[in-house]
Amino acid sequence: MMKLTLVQDQAIQALMAGIVGAETFDRVFAGIRFDKIEGTMLYALAGNEEVASDIEDSYSSYIAAVASQVLDKQVDVVIVMPKVLQ
Repeated sequence: MMKLTLVQDQAIQALMAGIVGAETFDRVFAGIRFDKIEGTMLYALAGNEEVASDIEDSYSSYIAAVASQVLDKQVDVVIVMPKVLQ
């Protein structure tokens, strides 16, 4: 398992903002933290269960592609958990 640095987390966030646009990013991704990678699975923490589910269902393929670039490591699966469950 590798914990992401603040710079890696923010780089993924910035690239995702560029893909989805500022309005969607502010609405959907507010408070997200890309936390760690284990094998090819990236773990992220989102504000609540509804937001986590929406991000995982609608944006995980984009996040996987962006994270693979930023981390220089293959990311196949993105798991988004609500912060209250961490």
